[in-house]
Amino acid sequence: MADKITLGNLKPAKGSNVARRRVGRGIGSGLGKTAGKGHKGHKARTGGSTNPGFEGGQMPMFRRLPKRGFTNPFRETAQVVNLRQLDKVTGGDLTPETLAAAGLVKKLQAPIKLLATGEVARAFTVRGIAVSAQAKSKIEAAGGTVEA
Repeated sequence: MADKITLGNLKPAKGSNVARRRVGRGIGSGLGKTAGKGHKGHKARTGGSTNPGFEGGQMPMFRRLPKRGFTNPFRETAQVVNLRQLDKVTGGDLTPETLAAAGLVKKLQAPIKLLATGEVARAFTVRGIAVSAQAKSKIEAAGGTVEA
């Protein structure tokens, strides 16, 4: 049976503590003189490593391939809410604030769009939210209204 563990006999798990490599501390240490960096050359110098795209002087891949397309820096992606999620909303008004209170959207400043996935169980009045054409027809069929 193992002895009782006390502060006096605590030891770290075997192999968990490894001594730090003391580089450049003399020949007898095994890592003296060139300190594990070999003789001269690019990798022996400080900062001597290549950038991620470097291919030994060959024209790098990102420069060989043609550039294509455009990324719009001003693009705003809408937060999507499906009709089937609206049963989490209490009350009949759908505004960004009521959707945030129900936990369906995170940011009030970002645009929100209602999509037609699912069915509408009750009438809603939608204000300040973009609505797809199909979602609008489903909301109006359930007796609700969509205000711009």
